[in-house]
Amino acid sequence: MKNLFDLKDKIVAVTGGTGVLGSEIAKGLIEAGAKVALLDRNVEKANDLIKKLGGTDDNLIAVKTDVLVKETIEKSVAVVIEKFGHIDVLINGAGGNHPEATTNAEQTFFQLSEKGLRHVFDLNIMGTIIPSQIVGKHFVERGEGIILNISSMAAYSTITRVAAYSAAKAGVSNFTSWLAVHMAQEYSSKIRVNAIAPGFFLTQQNEFLLKDKESGGLTDRGETIIKNTPFGDFGKPEQLNGTVQWLISDASEFVTGIVVPIDGGFNAFSGV
Repeated sequence: MKNLFDLKDKIVAVTGGTGVLGSEIAKGLIEAGAKVALLDRNVEKANDLIKKLGGTDDNLIAVKTDVLVKETIEKSVAVVIEKFGHIDVLINGAGGNHPEATTNAEQTFFQLSEKGLRHVFDLNIMGTIIPSQIVGKHFVERGEGIILNISSMAAYSTITRVAAYSAAKAGVSNFTSWLAVHMAQEYSSKIRVNAIAPGFFLTQQNEFLLKDKESGGLTDRGETIIKNTPFGDFGKPEQLNGTVQWLISDASEFVTGIVVPIDGGFNAFSGV
């Protein structure tokens, strides 16, 4: 019987693959037998990750890429296609928040910098749309392909302090639905677009919001999140892999335009 979850020799391009979540997704894909191209601005860090993961030139490569510069993405995609022959999956993992776009006791909403706000919107929105244009065109030429975006719980619920990030991730969710319909109606039903919405995972971008530097314990915000997460814990990066691999495998071949929460029940909990 055919293994619907088989990812052996699938060619997967991952942007933001050196981040906490992206690197774990890449690791899971390699372990599942896929061939992975890390499209990252910091190619040195990407190469270090390759060594850490024990990848070989046959199944894991790093290509210097800036997801906000169309020309670099085009060059990177050409490199991946020359190396592996084609691309089966694009995972838009580049994203994140910025301290200058985050309110706190010393920085009100009215003081958020234009630079910080633009950084968050560009990285999350344009950093998803532009790679989808470039790789999506390749999928149209092939008649098939899968795009997986990274949204967030911040797109579902009002989460204090991160106005730009919340709005940007809501945009990613909306764009996911739009692109899924567009690709299916205009080009091919074999081109699927979905997203995952991680709940609260400790990363470099949000650690300053959730953990107290001095005590090492949780901030008030971190405590509130845990109280409102039925599982009573932050997520572990490897817990994304099952859903990711389902959405890019044949097991989900009739699934497109959805955003799957991976949040320990946070979105389902009413708080009472």
